[in-house]
Amino acid sequence: MAKTPEASAPDIQALSYEEARDELVAVVNALEQGSSTLEQSLALWERGEALAARCEEWLIGAKARLDAARQNAAAAASGLQNSESE
Repeated sequence: MAKTPEASAPDIQALSYEEARDELVAVVNALEQGSSTLEQSLALWERGEALAARCEEWLIGAKARLDAARQNAAAAASGLQNSESE
């Protein structure tokens, strides 16, 4: 009997993006094999949904950081252009 993903799985909120993504791939592969019981499949599905949400959180955070860096770079470039024209 296969063990459920929660049995030894780490807390999803503690996972890095790469860890969550890799575990999500493993969950999808396990579901695609179809050898789990219904209860195990449901547990895998729920874990997969939570992992996908965690990955999305990481990606949204990364996009926000990139947007902020772009804004800072644009502001710095604008400041340089203003000081050169004075």
